[in-house]
Amino acid sequence: MDPNPILEVTNLTQQFSSGDHKLTVLDHISFSVDEGTTCAIVGPSGSGKTTLLGLCAGLDRPTEGEVILNDIPLEPLSEDERAEVRNQYVGFVFQTFQLVPTLTALENVMVPLELRGMRTEKVKEDARKLLTDVGLEDRMHHYATQLSGGEQQRVAIARAFINKPRILFADEPTGNLDTETGQTIEKLLFDLNKINGTTLILVTHDLSLAEQCQRTIHLKNGAIFKDEWIDRAEVEQLNR
Repeated sequence: MDPNPILEVTNLTQQFSSGDHKLTVLDHISFSVDEGTTCAIVGPSGSGKTTLLGLCAGLDRPTEGEVILNDIPLEPLSEDERAEVRNQYVGFVFQTFQLVPTLTALENVMVPLELRGMRTEKVKEDARKLLTDVGLEDRMHHYATQLSGGEQQRVAIARAFINKPRILFADEPTGNLDTETGQTIEKLLFDLNKINGTTLILVTHDLSLAEQCQRTIHLKNGAIFKDEWIDRAEVEQLNR
């Protein structure tokens, strides 16, 4: 059976006004991503990578074009409706971690499900398991300020997977980490992606990270100039 696209982007354009001129950040971008795929978006600074990721996740609205996420067209939805789509189907990992400093690691991981009104012991058990999976079983009750950068990113990854997302967006997930810690975080992302069958779309400057993905979309001046696929067997060998 052929895989189904979980993300469809058609003629996506994003412009911003700069004085009397319009700045085109994205210029009629079209692509689709099949369910379960790992896909990297790369390109020089200013090429539109993070803007594209935000539009794909429904964090912003495009000037033109359409995004369909999990068979749901985002354009007709209100802000609250798009937030609900994200809460139900999407996970995020950011470069800056974005943990709530007044919550413990365990409480931070539980946040997405608590926003759904789920405050059960099962949610806490799931959060504990995820923190154990990312190697933080002894740090669950520490606050964000008591954790290293690598530990905070592990908490952020656990939080991203707590709602069993259909698709995970990661924006420079290793950008603020040293090389060794970054490699640990990379392995966690791909391991959890494989275990959960989640589609992974990440923005990165790190070509070695991009090469671990099945697909790499190269942006330049707001447009796609190369779309590369790597043989699945080669990717699996890299991720062992």
